Amino acid sequence: MKKPIDWGMASFLISYQLFLLISLPFYFYFATTSLAMFGIGALLLYTAGLSVTAGYHRYFSHRTYKTRPIVESVLLFFGALALQGSALKWSHDHRLHHAHVDTDEDPYSINKGFWYAHFLWMLEKAKPIEPKLVSDLMQNPRVMFQHRFILPLMFGSNALVWLLVGWLMNDYLGSFFIAVALRIFVLHHFTWFINSLAHTWGDRPFCQEQTAVNNYALCFLTFGEGYHNYHHVFAKDYRNGVRWFHFDPTKWLIWTLSRFGLIKDLRRMDKLTIKKRLVLERKALLLEKIEKLPHVKQQQLVDQVESASSKMLDKLVSFNNLYKELRTVKQPALIKEFKLIQASLKEDWKNWKQLSRGILNQKTIST
Repeated sequence: MKKPIDWGMASFLISYQLFLLISLPFYFYFATTSLAMFGIGALLLYTAGLSVTAGYHRYFSHRTYKTRPIVESVLLFFGALALQGSALKWSHDHRLHHAHVDTDEDPYSINKGFWYAHFLWMLEKAKPIEPKLVSDLMQNPRVMFQHRFILPLMFGSNALVWLLVGWLMNDYLGSFFIAVALRIFVLHHFTWFINSLAHTWGDRPFCQEQTAVNNYALCFLTFGEGYHNYHHVFAKDYRNGVRWFHFDPTKWLIWTLSRFGLIKDLRRMDKLTIKKRLVLERKALLLEKIEKLPHVKQQQLVDQVESASSKMLDKLVSFNNLYKELRTVKQPALIKEFKLIQASLKEDWKNWKQLSRGILNQKTIST
């Protein structure tokens, strides 16, 4: 059953994008814009974008850390500048998404189509906010103030940016097109990519049952939100990219603010749980693949997968326990044992990857 259209929302979202796509080429042809204006636009893009990912998403939606009222207020202000509605409504829809991902109750289910998840879902009349789903946020006076006055805050903050940047650069037309309109357009689509591309293009190392994927390239457009498969499994982790080389500026911002005492109680999943999940999920994928291989190979491969995965899991537990013990007792014998297990675990992990590639690259029985 199709939902009724929200004509107010639909008119705004469609008309502003059409206006920009039609008028922007004329602006670039007839006007001269400085690199400084583009720099300011990029700075505002990142400031508003990080307020959505660090604020609306990882703080208000998932409560992955605690912070002070002043930081909340800054996140809410720049979140309004992003023109994505209130933190209360945004968090309500996102919590619904996590609770009912890939089902009809998912507000932006990818199973209804790429463009539905990316954009079209916002053209429908939204469900009323369920108080029990965001009861914690409804007790926050700053969140409720922003929610009650979200329209004047969104358009007022952007009008303020237009006037301020226009005065600073002596270019009000450039300020309107670059610092406001183009910045909003780009940020909207970057954010919408999380609902569409991050459920379409990538791999699923932590959960095969959900459509959410990990995509390193997408992280550069979504301020670190591209590790979406990980996020859907460990939503309470303040990080999306857990490795040092993962591009996750939202994580870096949160961590940096914690160093200055503005944020505390950062929640993160421990390495043992993450590694165990990787092994178990890959094991399930391999066993599923083996069922489709020629019968003569199946049992031998099943035994190899069961043996290798059990060995990995046992060593991961031993490694973790020994690591905890070493943090309190620095005995030479324990250090030696730790190094031996660490070296053995690296070799087992290498063999596990080789076994996985070997099985996944085999041809299945044609049906």
